[in-house]
Amino acid sequence: MSVDAALPWWKRTTVYQIYPRSFADANADGIGDLQGIIDRLEYLHWLGVETLWISPFYASPQADFGYDISGHLEVAPEYGTLDDLRRLIEAVHARGMKIVFDIVLNHTSAEHPWFLESQKALGNPRRDFYIWRKGRRPRGGSPPNNWRSMLGGSGWHYDPRTEEWY
Repeated sequence: MSVDAALPWWKRTTVYQIYPRSFADANADGIGDLQGIIDRLEYLHWLGVETLWISPFYASPQADFGYDISGHLEVAPEYGTLDDLRRLIEAVHARGMKIVFDIVLNHTSAEHPWFLESQKALGNPRRDFYIWRKGRRPRGGSPPNNWRSMLGGSGWHYDPRTEEWY
């Protein structure tokens, strides 16, 4: 099958998504890591993979499988270091492949500095970065609505300091 060369690269590439935690464990600690990905690059290249899509590997308390990011500029220690990330990028490019990082900017951890700042006061400028609502009953008696978390239970959490739900 021929692919129209006029199409943007992302419409004519073979993409393989990797969830680092379960892909390949290079240091035998039971958790996949960036070095594990590097170790398998030659095989992925041989298979015809042209672009790697890497799920979040950023600093995270891991309450939401790594999508609860507490530091977008840091690598979670269980996955490696910034040097490991640099080596991964270099190794991917050395094979003529591309790499795409899953950067989840609209979903942070409750430990992210912006969220911690938003909790300080109702008028805090970072408050608008998140969804904050009054409860259905005074003093936070119940969440604003019945939204459920995909992980189970309510999607809302109560903050007694500001008497609002996030």
